Amino acid sequence: MTIWQQFKNDFSISAFVAGLIAVIVSLTGPVAIVFQAAKAGNLTEPQLISWVWAICMASGLCGLLLSLRYKTPVICAFSSGGAALMINAMPHYSYNELIGAYLFSATLIIFLGFSGLFSRLMQYIPKSIVAGMLAGILFEFGAGLFSALSGFPALVLPIIIAYLLTKRWSARYAVLMALITGLLLTAAFGKLDISVLTLEIATPVFTSPAFSLQSIMGVGIPLAFVALASQYAPGIGVLQASGYHHIPVSPLITQTGLASLLLAPFGLHGATLAAITAAICTGPEAHPDSNRRYIAGIVCGVFYILFGVFATLVTSLFIAIPETFVATLAGLALLGALSSGLAGAMQNESQRESGLITFLIAASGISFWGIGAAFWGLVGGVLTHLILLYGTQKHTA
Repeated sequence: MTIWQQFKNDFSISAFVAGLIAVIVSLTGPVAIVFQAAKAGNLTEPQLISWVWAICMASGLCGLLLSLRYKTPVICAFSSGGAALMINAMPHYSYNELIGAYLFSATLIIFLGFSGLFSRLMQYIPKSIVAGMLAGILFEFGAGLFSALSGFPALVLPIIIAYLLTKRWSARYAVLMALITGLLLTAAFGKLDISVLTLEIATPVFTSPAFSLQSIMGVGIPLAFVALASQYAPGIGVLQASGYHHIPVSPLITQTGLASLLLAPFGLHGATLAAITAAICTGPEAHPDSNRRYIAGIVCGVFYILFGVFATLVTSLFIAIPETFVATLAGLALLGALSSGLAGAMQNESQRESGLITFLIAASGISFWGIGAAFWGLVGGVLTHLILLYGTQKHTA
């Protein structure tokens, strides 16, 4: 039986819808984060379009190929925590240095995936420190959400309410409903500039990398840790919780790392496994038969690629809406990750100080020798952990 014949036999409307929804939900909030990062770095519109093109293409191709290979709904995405990290990093480095840091991060992830060191590394680094770093990176978004509320309450407050009400019913659609509510209100207030909407095939922009110790330490290393801890680890957990224990972890990390390496010069900060949206395609809602849910992964990959081809339209949509709306959407999209980060940093009582110090340093925005706060948060957390707990019975990761 050919691949096409098997696809037709296993195809179902429920899996098709699950794959489509996963893409829409994945792009709804995280692209707003990318847009804010691009603004912080003063990227040109072609560079921003290229970034959106790269994240869609990498997510689509990886998800499509891995789902076909393993007959499993492998949903790939891009690191939203990594995009949040770039908002603070963008103003401090040249764009060429950031591309170099992306390449370093991808190479590190490939090495950890290919060598099998990923699992062991996650065992040795205390979870409270990694969680505290993630929470510190995302803190600005949580605070920015309420700063936006004070700037345009008539727009922001209904969006927040729509998000909360939808989350009570179904958490996976909460950000999507926030987007729909915001678009309707933006149009009602006359703030939707549809004149900038453009439907044309995107043209990727190649940027030559430049390498510096500061950008590698301040961006490359934290970017890899954020992807591993906040995307890969929970993404693998979602697959295993749905009964897909047969998939080897190493190829998943290695292939997405290779995609990141190849597309980094076009702006890709990192392709990873999806976590939250993966549950849309791996559960019984996609199909009662777990052996036929891989169709959702294929559909998700195909639609990601289509969105990448028309990345100009996706980008122009976010140009058409007010900045307050973008900030609100980004903040809501990261509330779950921020909450998980704070909970993880405080979960182990013996590690709370190290988690808290990591969080505070990462959230402070400090910079020494051109190296950003995320890296120093890791350093501060590890030093605190060693001073307080090394050699004691409580010294556990």
